[in-house]
Amino acid sequence: MKGSAARYVVTGLVSMVIILLDQATKLHIMQTMRLYESFPVIPDFFNITYIRNPGAAFGLFASSGSVFRLVFFGTVTVGALLLLGVYFYRLREDDWAGHVGGMAILGGAVGNLLDRLRHGEVIDFLDFYVGAYHWPAFNVADTAICIGVFLFVLHFVLEKKRETSSANE
Repeated sequence: MKGSAARYVVTGLVSMVIILLDQATKLHIMQTMRLYESFPVIPDFFNITYIRNPGAAFGLFASSGSVFRLVFFGTVTVGALLLLGVYFYRLREDDWAGHVGGMAILGGAVGNLLDRLRHGEVIDFLDFYVGAYHWPAFNVADTAICIGVFLFVLHFVLEKKRETSSANE
């Protein structure tokens, strides 16, 4: 398999695995737990807690109307997909961090968009905390987006370093 074909297959698989894992874990939570039910995995640090988030990260827009949220999140997702398309078009073929990072973001965005389209809100269940201080609950899609953003930052740092060393030669 040629390099460019392998790149598309591998990065496409990354995105599909994220979407499938995200949707499978959310389905399992919805089928086996009651809303707001929680059980400890690591006492005083990590619970599995079934919640639904109608808003964005950290509950942003949670109190807005459902039509507004659907239009807003749909528009943001389409815009992000367009930006990712431009990004991939300009990306060097050998930049695996950039490709995998983009596909992780894509997989996470699609996973959460599927929730919004089917349920009107996102299913979250990973609940980390210390004492009474809880990080907002999240899911596999959110994790993939964060990892993708980290890989994007790594891509830009490595790209800047490559450009700097090329200019110095």
